[in-house]
Amino acid sequence: MAAVELALGQARAAGRPSLVGYVTGGIRDDWTDLLFAMIEAGADAVEIGLPFSDPMLDGPVIQQACTAAIARGATVPAILAQLREVTAGDVPLIAMTYANHAYGRGLGRYCRELADAGISGTIIPDLPVAEAGDYLDAAGQAGLDATLMVTPATPEEQMQVIAGRSRGFLYVMSAMATTGPALERDDARSWAVAARALRHSPRPVLIGFGIDTPDRAANAARHADGVIVASVLMRRVLDGATSTEVGRAVADLRTAIDRAR
Repeated sequence: MAAVELALGQARAAGRPSLVGYVTGGIRDDWTDLLFAMIEAGADAVEIGLPFSDPMLDGPVIQQACTAAIARGATVPAILAQLREVTAGDVPLIAMTYANHAYGRGLGRYCRELADAGISGTIIPDLPVAEAGDYLDAAGQAGLDATLMVTPATPEEQMQVIAGRSRGFLYVMSAMATTGPALERDDARSWAVAARALRHSPRPVLIGFGIDTPDRAANAARHADGVIVASVLMRRVLDGATSTEVGRAVADLRTAIDRAR
């Protein structure tokens, strides 16, 4: 069991919803300050987005964040080098990026480099479970929790397979859509997907995509083991919010989901 599964599993055992934040690596000079502001505000884990030029599952906000980071010269080696200079303590970090980065560097090398930088988990959203065997093996050998995703369209039998192979937690996409504000999405349908996932997963089940307000985070936390919040935080960063202001936003989410239980 790697650090992601340990931390989120302990939270679940204590009856406390997990909160996972997100920051695009290299989005600003002070991006590691944003990371630590989230941790200090109560995030149980933080996803580090490794910027990619064509983030197909991400909406306009994360696309803009990736573009901003790449324009500043952010690369996977540079981001990992910065992470080697800091420590997140007991809060696990999770690399979130697309298959091109992992396969382009070689799966074994990629996973070892993540682990050497202090990262404990990995998510590749565009890699289907049927093609993920080598990746899951490489992650396991490097001591990483490789988390897989399910969607509202995932058939029951397939969901059971994905839940069995996922490590760290099972990531529930709340809608068949890109990341970003929920707008007119049907929350009841999202919660139903989480309920199905909970039946199959021996590990914590967290809901992401469209968790854009403290109220929606609280509602999601009533139906799962926790939430993942990304776009609403990066929107603040792109609009110039300080690390302190981003920390306050995370603290508001923390308070909301804690009160939901």
